[in-house]
Amino acid sequence: MDWQKGETSNNVEVDSGGGGGPRFGGGRRMGLGGLLILAILGWVFFKNPMALLDQGGGQPATTAPNAQPAQVDPQQKLFVEKILGSTEKTWGDIFTSMGRTYTDPKLDLFSGGVNTACGAASTAVGPFYCPGDHKIYLDLDFFQELQNRFHASGDFARAYVIAHEVGHHVQQQLGIFAKVQQLQRQGAQMDGADGLSVRQELQADCFAGVWANRSQQRLQWLQPGDVESALNAASQIGDDTLQREARGTVVPDSFTHGTSAQRVKWFKTGMVSGDIRSCNTFAGEP
Repeated sequence: MDWQKGETSNNVEVDSGGGGGPRFGGGRRMGLGGLLILAILGWVFFKNPMALLDQGGGQPATTAPNAQPAQVDPQQKLFVEKILGSTEKTWGDIFTSMGRTYTDPKLDLFSGGVNTACGAASTAVGPFYCPGDHKIYLDLDFFQELQNRFHASGDFARAYVIAHEVGHHVQQQLGIFAKVQQLQRQGAQMDGADGLSVRQELQADCFAGVWANRSQQRLQWLQPGDVESALNAASQIGDDTLQREARGTVVPDSFTHGTSAQRVKWFKTGMVSGDIRSCNTFAGEP
């Protein structure tokens, strides 16, 4: 992937250690699969995985565990700036065509742990988006984890991670978060294979695919093997794959992000169509 062709974002921040101090819980954080990574850590090390994560929930967040000033390689930061910049251009154009205005998210590069409007989180949570402060949070060590543990390498695979989290910001901008929260208050099922959480995550995958299509049309920056690397990344972090790796069995009732096949399907749907209208994961089978 010739990622240097991307537009450069000015919205990437390097965290000074903890994200600016404790805050109050401001919404459910959405991530690429971080809670399942927490579950794996809990099963492997026989610890309560939720002890690694402060859920917020309206209470003052504790100080982020292991938070420290992020030491970021300039080349890695530039990569993130280029990918985020390309999403800003893509979604800005799409929103303009819809007669709307897209507000860019901030992206916080942290190390060890971070405090957010959604509560405190450790690196183990993985990348996530907090609707409470409209920020994406990323510890760059996750990219090494993606390669070593999940066997997903390549620049486009890493770009997919960022694009997925931006997809959650797009959902927030479109009012999808508010609609899901309303349905939840009315008693709609969140977790499970047919739950709203799975559908919301799969839509973020589809939106990442839309970005892949539009940015490739504009920049012609993909190289042989890039698409396969992103599809492999989507496959490696499916609920069924992660659960099977962690304990040898699959429990669909506990799904939060979708199966490997579903994640690949919806990323491909967005990537082939380049049209957000193809990303209605809330209708029919997810």
